[in-house]
Amino acid sequence: MSFSAADHLYMQQALRLAAAATRRAAPNPGVGCVLVRDGVVIGQGATLKVGADHAEIQAIKDCYARGLTPAGATAYVTLEPCSHHGRTPPCAERLITEKIGRVVAAMVDPYHEVAGRGIAMLQAAGINASAGLLEAEARRVHRGFLSRVTRQRPFVTLKGAATLDGKTALLNGVSQWITSADARRDVHALRGEHCAILTGSGTVLADNPQLTVREVACAQQPVRVVVDSQLLTPPDAAIYDTGSAPTWLATVVSDSARQAPYLARGVKLLPCGDALGRVDLPQLLQTLAANGINTLMVEAGAGLNGALLQAALVDEAVLYLAPYLAGDAARGLFAWPALTSLADKVPLTINDVRMVGCDLRLSVSFAAR
Repeated sequence: MSFSAADHLYMQQALRLAAAATRRAAPNPGVGCVLVRDGVVIGQGATLKVGADHAEIQAIKDCYARGLTPAGATAYVTLEPCSHHGRTPPCAERLITEKIGRVVAAMVDPYHEVAGRGIAMLQAAGINASAGLLEAEARRVHRGFLSRVTRQRPFVTLKGAATLDGKTALLNGVSQWITSADARRDVHALRGEHCAILTGSGTVLADNPQLTVREVACAQQPVRVVVDSQLLTPPDAAIYDTGSAPTWLATVVSDSARQAPYLARGVKLLPCGDALGRVDLPQLLQTLAANGINTLMVEAGAGLNGALLQAALVDEAVLYLAPYLAGDAARGLFAWPALTSLADKVPLTINDVRMVGCDLRLSVSFAAR
């Protein structure tokens, strides 16, 4: 299937709409849709919150609001139109009803209730429908949803702040502040892009963080998830203030008396222990996915960071590197067994490099292992 330069242009517009809607729409995919007729955009839209309009419906409504009709238009949509009755009627069915002339999807929806059926429904109605335009870009935009429905776990982004020699704190634990105010503001924006933020008991005990989005606008606070296998964190810690954001607590402790102070603060308990009495991290991520978490940001210490990496549960990392050196004795980013061969080093792909204030911001991907 070949696509024109104009097709690429309009799909890029749809992808921008999708990216802006991703957090709002979760756990649904934040889809974007652009309606074009005779080289003119006549409607556009993006998926609203769960239970409300999908992108195609928003674009159709926008078209009518402009005093136009969508008949004969081309619909550029970042994910195959749905074909099943869920919380809303099938978008493919509505496109047929509106007599759309052509549908171009960036990719087929892997969700088992769609998975090509939307394209097939459109084609059966005589509509020229195809998928595959800017698919790689669409997979990036929809990565959280795709991870949840195909791998049954969220897409995991690990955030780290360190000196240029990779140190997160001095040997005595002092860490505030390594990076600049500009970098910290950028971290708040990054938090706001995720469904949930994961941290460990060590970070709660050492820093008493809130882990909320505060320095930028945020329509919906992420869920905070604490890994505390033995319930060592105090119930009055800032992170357990569920009035500011919801908090979930992963533990292996089943004693109701010990659980009670956390439950009294509105904390949701997630029991998920392994045979060694630790929180089972793969099981925890599956539980988060089952609770609608598409994207997970990790803000933790070297221990939890290293455990997630060793379990191959990290997809990418965003690292803020300050222009300082802290020396060999300072604390590092990852607790990792000593390597005996360079063949065992962890490979990374650098996706983006930019300056944030005086700090270097690196976005890297981890190779599948």
